Amino acid sequence: MSKILGMALASWLAVAALSLPLQAQEKKPAPPALKVGDVAPDFKLQYFDGSDLKTVSLSQYQGKKNVVLAFYIFAFTGG
Repeated sequence: MSKILGMALASWLAVAALSLPLQAQEKKPAPPALKVGDVAPDFKLQYFDGSDLKTVSLSQYQGKKNVVLAFYIFAFTGG
């Protein structure tokens, strides 16, 4: 039984090791090169107000209100 388990573990490790270079080759889009004070690109977000799903975009506030964007990396993750 332990020989079968050892072979299964070795096979799993070999497959995992072979898939690592494939994952590294995937191209990811470059993050936008924004600096402090730059104008943020327009984007849309969906939110639920308790009764239905709504959409809001940054361009809706352009020239009307000041907007502060804050991103909390670990928000709602329990970490």
